[in-house]
Amino acid sequence: MKEMKGKVYLVGAGPGDPGLITLKGKACIERADVVVYDYLAATTLLRYAREDAELIYVGKKGGDHTLSQDGINTLLVEKARQGLVVTRLKGGDPFIFGRGGEEVEVLADAGIAFEVVPGVTSAVAAPAYAGIPLTHRKFTSTVAFVTGHENPEKESSNIDWKSLASGIGTLVFFMGVKNLENIANQLMKHGMAPEKPAALIGWGTTPRQTTVVGTLGTIEAEVRKAGMKPPALIVIGDVVNLRERMRWFENRPLLGKRIVVTRARKQASGFLRMLSDSGAECLECPTIKVVPPESWHALDKAIGRLSDYDWLIFTSVNGVSYFYKRLFAAGMDTRALQDIRVAAIGPATAERLLDFGISCDIIPENYRAESVVAAFEHVPVTGKKILLPRAREARSILPEELTRMGARVDEITAYVTEISDQNVETLLNHLENGSVDCLTFTSSSTVRNFKRLLPSEKFESLVREVTVACIGPITADTAESLGFDVHVVAREYTIQGLYAAIVDHFTSS
Repeated sequence: MKEMKGKVYLVGAGPGDPGLITLKGKACIERADVVVYDYLAATTLLRYAREDAELIYVGKKGGDHTLSQDGINTLLVEKARQGLVVTRLKGGDPFIFGRGGEEVEVLADAGIAFEVVPGVTSAVAAPAYAGIPLTHRKFTSTVAFVTGHENPEKESSNIDWKSLASGIGTLVFFMGVKNLENIANQLMKHGMAPEKPAALIGWGTTPRQTTVVGTLGTIEAEVRKAGMKPPALIVIGDVVNLRERMRWFENRPLLGKRIVVTRARKQASGFLRMLSDSGAECLECPTIKVVPPESWHALDKAIGRLSDYDWLIFTSVNGVSYFYKRLFAAGMDTRALQDIRVAAIGPATAERLLDFGISCDIIPENYRAESVVAAFEHVPVTGKKILLPRAREARSILPEELTRMGARVDEITAYVTEISDQNVETLLNHLENGSVDCLTFTSSSTVRNFKRLLPSEKFESLVREVTVACIGPITADTAESLGFDVHVVAREYTIQGLYAAIVDHFTSS
């Protein structure tokens, strides 16, 4: 029987910022049966993997090897021989000090099909994020990439220190933090001036990025003083002086802040992007998931007699999405709403309605149920019939007040929010280590569910030093009633408003 053989894609994951993965690299993750990934490969990229894909961590950190290189080589061959598509995800570029060449040799010898997908190397990306161009017409046209950690089994160094010290404009050393003193001494010994500018960039392109600047003669002491640890990149050359004018990444307002996002994953992307673009490290811990109700009967029945209603009120984007899902399932479209007036609780909900060609008749000034009620005080609703498709767990104030005003309200469950416990173990580890800066809550249900996820006996100690940010006063009241100290409440009760309030808090405190 002929042996089944799969294929291995050797993919460069980029330097740390998940946005720097190539389109082809992303496609390889998406099609893989198995993803074998490194310590420096952004774990955020694993979200592109199929739900049924096998994820295998083989990272190496500070001499602690999860799996030896020989073990990794064997693993790739074994998985491919099972007829599987394997994506080997490596930090940076696989062929630049990534031992990718060794892995490809093993695959070739075993007759395994493979492809190499280059990645953005940290040698280029980290200096760029630190505001250091590796070449510049006024300074240099030459650059060299050098390992700062040669194979310890070699009898002698094959680094030509004399040529590096005198013949190259910019030097970039990988993995050289522990050997920084020796690197500096070798360069000065072979003729490079002690005054030559030098920089170390730690965790380049990630929210943890830090940069220490000095000269060849002082950089080792500066790094020791700053307590910088690997991974870090060393850049030596006159171009380092351009950092003062060109730095940009480290100027962002939320750089280095670890912020927990508790919003349901499907709704969190915009908020995550805002925070990440401002430098935050976001930890997704969706405490709720949005699911259909047990039965569509009530909503389908209401949709079947839409002509009976005078008003249709939406209090969330989810309500709009599920309403239209059932409208289309009934063989109807937006034309069924032509004689119905529509209200939305806020701009995000109104914007979602615009996707279906509906312009709202009412959008209240403040985006909560009380403001919707206030907006209807100027609209005659006595005897009017109102359809209110929304979450099963929604507050009762809106239907109660509209009924008090004389309206006939059909409150229909369009969706249900349930507790989610994704990433709870990671969250608890960060809280216990004191490495969470901010918790964000976008609804009362996110607060209640989050509280349920924490061990009750540890609750106070886990959240005592953490900033708590809420989208509005209702959510803040819920948080405070459950024992949270609330530090940030958005003035505008939207995701954009919450983001702005968080930035204001951390930049003014």
